[in-house]
Parts: sequence; C-alpha cells; structure tokens
Amino acid sequence: MPDEKWGEVPKAFVTLKEGRQLTAADLLAHCRAQLAHFKCPKAVEFGPLPKTSTGKVQKFVLRDAAWAGRDKRIH
Repeated sequence: MPDEKWGEVPKAFVTLKEGRQLTAADLLAHCRAQLAHFKCPKAVEFGPLPKTSTGKVQKFVLRDAAWAGRDKRIH
C-alpha cells in the first residue's frame, strides 16, 4: 500500500476459513513476534481475494485498488 515516507509498505489481505476468528491486532502481534519489523504489515484487510480461473490470487487487482487515485505508482 502507498506510504508517504517509504513509497510502499506491506499490507496483509486475509481470508479466514469457515468458523475461524482473528483480529487485526492478533495478526499484527504474531507478525511482529515472527518477522523483522520492516516486513510486518502496516494494515490488515479481511475478505475474499480475487482469483483467476486456476485459483491464483490476482495481485495486480489488489495493487490497483490500493494505488487508485494516485498520479504515480512507486515499486
């Protein structure tokens, strides 16, 4: 997702299995315990993921939604 200081920062897109519950705070706490600080997501979004007919996640759709309304995309 866009960031003023770094250009881009990680964002987690999460789809939970039926009957499972997870909060954004729990996920971020787990990531901070297991990953380097700069690799941890700054935001979490819960919901279904866009997929191709073969079941692969369409990451470009997620990126396009995050960068909508911006003049320039930084990678």
